[in-house]
Amino acid sequence: MQYLSTRGGISPIPFSKAVMMGLASDGGLLLPRNIPRIGKETFDTWSELSYPELALEVMTRFIGDIPSSDLRDLIKKSYSGFRHPEVTPLVHHGGLHILELFHGPTLAFKDIALQFLGNLFEYLLEKEGSHLNILGATSGDTGSAAIYGVRGKTRIKIFILHPHNRISPVQERQMTTITDSNVYNIAIEGDFDDGQAIVKSIFSDLDFKKHYHLGAVNSINWARVLAQVVYYVFSALHIIKHENDKAMDFAIPTGNFGDIFAGYIAKHLLPEGTIHRLILATNTNDILARFVTTGDYSKAEVKATSSPSMDIQAASNFERYLYYLMDKNPDRTSEAMRKFGEEGKLDLSSCREKIKRDFAASAVSEDEVAATIQQFSREHGYLLDPHTAIGVRAGLQHQKSNIPMICLATAHPAKFSDMVKAATGIEPETPEVIKDIFTKEQRCEIMPPKIDNVMDYIKNHALTSDDE
Repeated sequence: MQYLSTRGGISPIPFSKAVMMGLASDGGLLLPRNIPRIGKETFDTWSELSYPELALEVMTRFIGDIPSSDLRDLIKKSYSGFRHPEVTPLVHHGGLHILELFHGPTLAFKDIALQFLGNLFEYLLEKEGSHLNILGATSGDTGSAAIYGVRGKTRIKIFILHPHNRISPVQERQMTTITDSNVYNIAIEGDFDDGQAIVKSIFSDLDFKKHYHLGAVNSINWARVLAQVVYYVFSALHIIKHENDKAMDFAIPTGNFGDIFAGYIAKHLLPEGTIHRLILATNTNDILARFVTTGDYSKAEVKATSSPSMDIQAASNFERYLYYLMDKNPDRTSEAMRKFGEEGKLDLSSCREKIKRDFAASAVSEDEVAATIQQFSREHGYLLDPHTAIGVRAGLQHQKSNIPMICLATAHPAKFSDMVKAATGIEPETPEVIKDIFTKEQRCEIMPPKIDNVMDYIKNHALTSDDE
C-alpha cells in the first residue's frame, strides 16, 4: 500500500515512511492511494477473532512493508495492558449499544491508537538506528495517551502542548505528573487551536523538522486513524453476530474529525451497506455540525465547555475528508485549505447532498449534556462522561427503530467526575490508575502562544544526533 498527500506534492511512499513523516512535507495529510474493500466471505471469517487478531487482519490491508509476524507482536504488545479482555467491549443500555473505548492506561479512546503508535515508533527507530522528537497539541486526551505510549523509550522525546487551565484537572495531571526524562509538557496561554496552529507551523518549517527529527502523534498521523478503524470493524462484527442485523449506525463525539474519519474509512472498507450512517456529534463548538447540515465550514470563537476535548474550531483531520469531497483532486484541496487559512471559512454548500450521504449531525448544548448524563444515570444506572453524553444525545436524536445505534464512549466518567457528580449526585468510581494522581509531583512549562518560544524550548531539550 502506497500513501499520497492530500495536496499532491509528494511521490507515493510506503506505510513506514508515512508514519515517520506525520504531516506530509507539502503541508497536506497522508492517505492510502486507495481504500481496500473487504468481501462478505472474508468479513464473515473474522467473526470469531480476538481484538488483536482482528487488528492484524485490518491493518495488514494498509501496511505492506512490515512483516506480518512483527506487526502481530506490535499489536499484541499494544493491547496487553488494557483492563478488558475484549479491549473495546460493547454494553447495552437504553436501546443503544455503547462502545467502551476507555479501558486503556489513560481511560480514553486515544489509548487504542497511541499505545500502538508508541510501539510502532520504537520498532521503526530501532530498525533505522535513529531518534525522534515528537511534537503534538492536545485538547485533553491525546497528550496523556501519547505520553503513556512513549514514556521511557530511549530513542524518543515528546513535547506536548495543552491549553493552560482549559482541560479537566485529571486530564492535566495525567500529563504533568509523568516525570520521565523524555517527557516535556508545555501549557499554552490560549486555546487548543492556538497550540495546534503552532504545531502545524513548526511542521511546515521543513528545515527545522528535518534537523530535529520531528514526528507527529496527533491524528494527522495516519497510523492513528488506522488503529481506530479496527474498533468500528470489531463492533460491526459483534452486532451482526449477536443481533443478526446487517447494517448499523454510529454516533461519534467529534472535535478533530479523526475518530469519525476512521469510521468513514471503515464504511468504505467493509462490505457495502454494513455501516449505514455516521452521526457526527459536536458540543457548542459546532463548526463540523454546521458543515454537515449547511455546508458552512467557518471558524468562530472557541467556547470552553464541559467536554474540553471537543473545544475546537479548526479540525485537524477535516482536510482528509475534504480531499474525497473534492473528488480526490489535490489542487482543489490545496486551494480550499489555502483559502480557509486566509479567510477562516469555506462555503461548501454546493456539496451538501454528497456530505449528507456520508454524515448526519447534531450540535449538543451544555444543558443537553447535563440532562443526558442525568437521564441516562436515572433510567439505566450507567454513567456517561460529557463527551460520550454528546454522542448519546445525537444517537438518540437520529435513531431509527430498525437499525442498531452504536455510540462511542470516548472517556471514563471519572476523568470528569465534577461534572458527572453535579449532573447525577453520584461520584464516579475512581479507577486505580488515577487514584493518587493529585498527590504526585508535577512538571510543566507555561508559555504564551508564540511559535518562537516553543521552537526555542525544543532546541534546548530535543534529542539530536550527538545523543545517539
